[in-house]
Amino acid sequence: MDVIDRLVGIAPGSALDAIRARRPEARTHAEASYQALFAPAEAGEVSATERLAAAVFVVGLHGEATTAAFYRDALAATGAAPALLAAVDQAVQAAAGQGPFGRYPAGPLSVEDSPGPAWQPDAALRGALGARLAAAFAHLRLLVLHPRDAAPEHLQALLDAGWSTTGIVTLSQIVSFLAFQVRVVSGFRTLAAAS
Repeated sequence: MDVIDRLVGIAPGSALDAIRARRPEARTHAEASYQALFAPAEAGEVSATERLAAAVFVVGLHGEATTAAFYRDALAATGAAPALLAAVDQAVQAAAGQGPFGRYPAGPLSVEDSPGPAWQPDAALRGALGARLAAAFAHLRLLVLHPRDAAPEHLQALLDAGWSTTGIVTLSQIVSFLAFQVRVVSGFRTLAAAS
């Protein structure tokens, strides 16, 4: 049973398990990605607490309460202080939106431009999260809700807050993986509800 099975509630031998068994490589690689991002042999430049706080924030922005609770429980299990857990919850509430927002370069796709509010943690939230997570959350929100607006110059705020290039890549991988995971879990929950 992998993390997607746990998030959806897929029992071994069930109809949904049979559907997943038709694509064993997808199942294997999804779990390997989860393990690499959230249970790596060596955390490297991004701690388990930072990885899981980012996951709670990103999944919260996607509006997936059950999956966010899964990552929040994992964050709490790292020994994260109650003040940090509260700050992450506050950040999700403050940053939530209905994106994606952003502008395309001038051309035929410009008809899909959708302006939306920018977001930065306020001073109190920055203090509660710390400089690294505050900068990370602002960037993660950009990637989740303003992907068309993300530009190289936005990376400087992460570098200024102490993130390395490797750490920034890890944050980007977390966003990408969670976008995939949220959609897969949502799809299987829809199938389970229709059964």
